[in-house]
Amino acid sequence: MKDIMIRTMTLEDLDHYLDLRETVASEARLIGAEAPIDRAGDRDKTVARYVTAEDGCMFVAIFGDRLVGASGVNVHQGIADLGMNIAPEWRGRGIGSALIEASIDWARAQAAHKISLQVWPHNDTAIALYEKYGFVREGYLRRHWRRRNGELWDAVIMGLLLDQALADGGA
Repeated sequence: MKDIMIRTMTLEDLDHYLDLRETVASEARLIGAEAPIDRAGDRDKTVARYVTAEDGCMFVAIFGDRLVGASGVNVHQGIADLGMNIAPEWRGRGIGSALIEASIDWARAQAAHKISLQVWPHNDTAIALYEKYGFVREGYLRRHWRRRNGELWDAVIMGLLLDQALADGGA
């Protein structure tokens, strides 16, 4: 991990991020997006939600001149939503941990009281990573997301309370 840099995304990173998103979407098993992605639409949403928005931030993991991972977090009414993409050949190397740590720190700085995410129930690696950082399973959505092939996939809702004193009923 010493050669990996975690930083906020810039407009110059957009095409590389979309390449990463396309690669992960092509696996058709880890993220909600499916290949082929809508590059123009995803570009506009990414800029609006994470690059130019005050309530959103995208972190990228850079190795040399290659973008190998990204996490997006945006806050609405004190709840931060988190999503992540990591290049297949870079998984299991600590990039997910570094991206989660940056996202948690950013959400706290935005005065978010909670981070929420959805993950496929078959994505054991991601679930274990989230649990390592204190995320807990809060719900289960049955037959919730329709895939392009017509299948209906379940999703696990996970959350991390950022202010445990408030969560425990303290002041």
